[in-house]
Parts: sequence; structure tokens; C-alpha cells
Amino acid sequence: MSPNSLFAILLRSPWWVSLLIVLVFVMLCGALLPAEYLVFGLMGAFPFLGIGLYRAWQQLQAPSPKRVALALERAGTMPWRDFSAVLQQAYKRQGYDVTLLGGPTADLKLTLSGRTTLVSCKRWKAASHGVEALRELVAAQQTLAADQCSYISLGAVSEQAQRFARDNGITLVSGQALAQLILSDV
Repeated sequence: MSPNSLFAILLRSPWWVSLLIVLVFVMLCGALLPAEYLVFGLMGAFPFLGIGLYRAWQQLQAPSPKRVALALERAGTMPWRDFSAVLQQAYKRQGYDVTLLGGPTADLKLTLSGRTTLVSCKRWKAASHGVEALRELVAAQQTLAADQCSYISLGAVSEQAQRFARDNGITLVSGQALAQLILSDV
């Protein structure tokens, strides 16, 4: 799906936007269509209704901003061993086989359905994250023949590092996504 298509935009928008479109759609159909065609016209609103309900469900499942802040604060105070244990449990709950790696570049190896993901998370407390750690992760990915990579951080990732991650298919996990991962363990 194109990131700028109507449905992609609605999937990133609050739930009520899609339901507002449904309401407008229903009102226009009622005003403009003859009664015998009204049911068929209303069927056009179903995709918007589905997206609205899906986004409402997603937003209900998302942790509150206060919980996100507390989870990130808690992660910032954890020693490496505890943080690693929390991540391992969170990934296991998602169905991954988790292996703790002792290497300097990748910390966890996740396996699910024959696909391998390397996770670099030991530098999670750094104030800022640059390209060098991501280059090392890509090198480890090639060495270990992994399918994907993820980089976990509490601090800001530089714009250059974000560009490098995007160009090399590295998933950056921070902020809300990191909090949801950590909170899935609770």
C-alpha cells in the first residue's frame, strides 16, 4: 500500500476521522441516492468503518502516555542484566526463540518461523546514537546471515543514523515502540 494513499493515511490517523468519513458517506448516500440503491451505496462506507474500528481498537490497546513515560524511565534505571531479561521475556511472549549473544555488536538473536533477527540493545542508555553502531550491526547481520536487524535505544537517534537504518532495513525501536515492548512483559 502506498504510504500516501487514503487508507494508509487513515491507518495513521485517530479512529474518529474514519468514523467521521462514514457519517458523511451515510448522510450523502441518504440525501443523494434513491431508496432502492441506498443499501448498495452504504456498502462503500464499510472499508472506512473497518479502518475506524481497527484504529479505535489499536488506540484502546496502546498504553497511556504516563505509562509510556514510566516504562521508559524504568528502562533507563535498569542495569544491563535486568534490561536484557525484560527484552528476552517480551520477545519470548511474541513467540520468538531468543538467544543471548556475547558479541560486541549484536546482543540478542531472535528466531521465528525460520527467520532470524539480530537485536542490538546494549547501548540503550546512550544519550545519542550515531551511525557507527548501526554499521557494526549490519556487519554482524552479514556475518551471521540474519534476515533482519533491530536497534533499541532510549536516547535520540541522529538523523544520519535514521537515514542509514532506513537504507539498510534496520528497525529502530525507541520511545512508544520500546515502551510497548517492555510493557508487554508486565
